[in-house]
Amino acid sequence: MRSYSIVLVALAAILIGLLPPASTALDAQAKKVNQQDRRLANSQWGNNYFPNVELTSSKGEKFRFFDDLIEDKVVLINFIYTRCPDACPLETAKLSEVYQILGDRLGKDVFMYSITIDPDHDTPEVLSQFMQTYQIEAGWEFFTGKEKDILLLRKKLGLYVSEVNKDPFDHNLSMIIGNQKTGRWMKKSPFENPYILATEIGTWLHNYKTPSDTRNMYQDAPELRNLTQGESLFRTRCSACHEIGRAPGTTMKPGPNLLEVTTRRDHDWLVRWIQEPDVMLAEKDPIATELFETYNKLPMPNLRVSEKEVDMLLDFIETETRRMKKVMAVEAIAAQQDIEEMDCCQKNEEMVITSDSTSDDISQIDEEEDLPAATENTETLSVGTEDKDTEADRMAQVESTTHPSNLPRPFSLFSWACGLGLCILAFRARMAPKA
Repeated sequence: MRSYSIVLVALAAILIGLLPPASTALDAQAKKVNQQDRRLANSQWGNNYFPNVELTSSKGEKFRFFDDLIEDKVVLINFIYTRCPDACPLETAKLSEVYQILGDRLGKDVFMYSITIDPDHDTPEVLSQFMQTYQIEAGWEFFTGKEKDILLLRKKLGLYVSEVNKDPFDHNLSMIIGNQKTGRWMKKSPFENPYILATEIGTWLHNYKTPSDTRNMYQDAPELRNLTQGESLFRTRCSACHEIGRAPGTTMKPGPNLLEVTTRRDHDWLVRWIQEPDVMLAEKDPIATELFETYNKLPMPNLRVSEKEVDMLLDFIETETRRMKKVMAVEAIAAQQDIEEMDCCQKNEEMVITSDSTSDDISQIDEEEDLPAATENTETLSVGTEDKDTEADRMAQVESTTHPSNLPRPFSLFSWACGLGLCILAFRARMAPKA
């Protein structure tokens, strides 16, 4: 009996020794799963959540969605298609404002991705042309890929609703922003205020690690004013592509400038163009076709606005045109004055005349300033550098040479006389008997 037990123990030991190590078996199983489907990857949302599908950029480069595009990154992701007649052009134009606000941070610690839902048409070449239309460069990339992979992405990112998206091109207009490393994700609308979106992406999702360049104080905030409905329509529907006049330092919008458009275009044509631009382009309206070709084939989206809303929008454009013309006129005058003042100051830097010189000496020096030497009666001093004398000091020096202290100045005499007269009147009023 004892020998029988020993034999059983020996057999059990042999069998255990023939089994592979547990860790090796698990590794082999995981490797087998990865080989079966490389589209799956790990994430903060749990193992194998984000699809690791292959996408192709507008430059023709291949990327894995998880490994190359979102792992440990702060990202903005939306879905579009270039043949969209209304929503996608407006969506892209609104996001281009966020793109400009984020500036050189894009491609470094913030990344923007737009993925087409029409891969059969939107080839890398088509996407590249679409980016040029909206003046999009580095930091915001457009992708295409296999239709089934893109559909899987939309479902996993929560941007596909089967009840709504029965038409393949009737897509969800929401987008998603998130930090894959921290697992924070938010569904947002591309039509929100671009400054708020930029703050959420560039500050909130980074846990406020990036210091802000601005130091605005709450008490310095401007007072909010009530917007007319026309201005509200312009801000939400038109401002992404159009401007009324040009504000200094602003980026040129992709669409035409609307300054004085109510006088340059026929009213009925404008009303119809705002209401149904797609129909007018299909009819090959000459003005509509010319605008389409001139502005890099950027289509005017159908804004789905009523005739009453169009009238309010045109009223605002007309009012804003009058305001901006005044603003631009004032800025032009101010710019011209700055130029003239700079020329004057540059001339004063070359020479300062002492107060001992007479007016005849001044005129003589002005006539002979190109000669190698001045007359004996004129004494000149070199002007110091701009760091030593301010422009106000130099102007005061020139004024003192133009009107020497030993000569009466008409304006000074007039001021002195006015002051004396006011003193006399005040004295007489005080001495007058009270009623």
